[in-house]
Amino acid sequence: MTVPDETVAPDETALIVVGMEIAERRAFASALEWPGWSRSGRDEGAAIAALHAARERYARIAAAAGLAAPGDAALEPIEHRPGTATTVFGAPDVVFDRDRRPVDGREAARLAALVRASWAALDAVVAGASPALRKGPRGGGRDRDAVVAHVIGSDVGYARQIGLRTPAPDPTDRAAVGALREAILEVLRRPSDGSPLAGRRWPPRYAARRIAWHALDHAWEIEERSPGP
Repeated sequence: MTVPDETVAPDETALIVVGMEIAERRAFASALEWPGWSRSGRDEGAAIAALHAARERYARIAAAAGLAAPGDAALEPIEHRPGTATTVFGAPDVVFDRDRRPVDGREAARLAALVRASWAALDAVVAGASPALRKGPRGGGRDRDAVVAHVIGSDVGYARQIGLRTPAPDPTDRAAVGALREAILEVLRRPSDGSPLAGRRWPPRYAARRIAWHALDHAWEIEERSPGP
């Protein structure tokens, strides 16, 4: 899948701007122009290192969206904000000043393309994964189908955050899941002045970042927890 011809990527020779949310025992680093490229660590340095380590993985998402990869530009934290209880729990929760910028038609198409590519990456990983995933050191962790159900259930909640009221689909009903995703993408493709969607809290840039991050975080989790040969 490629994005429309008029869609353009940020200047890949420029610094990759990063938003940092820092809470007790956890920090998140998010590449603010690249929805889904967010990683966490115990502190700012560890989060930046994790973001750098995911660079090649994320480059494949950008390519699948029809965009040039972010490149080797330096990661530059430009906004620091206190994290929240959600940050501590394990999700990027802070809306940065750059998230509130207007979104024109080209940028909206670009954001939506990266969200779509993130879902496609999850689907591809799931298709090739064993139903049973390796457990954590204490025997914890969802198996494959439970991870999928969790992501889809979360997408229903995310849809509500951007003004959609959609029934929760059966995770095995690909048509229903596709309809939910397309409804979300339709909202993200709309130009915006940067205000929160549906009068709630999430502006379009943050919505794209959170939704894409969640899909990729679990896609990469499944890859890492899949049994070896």
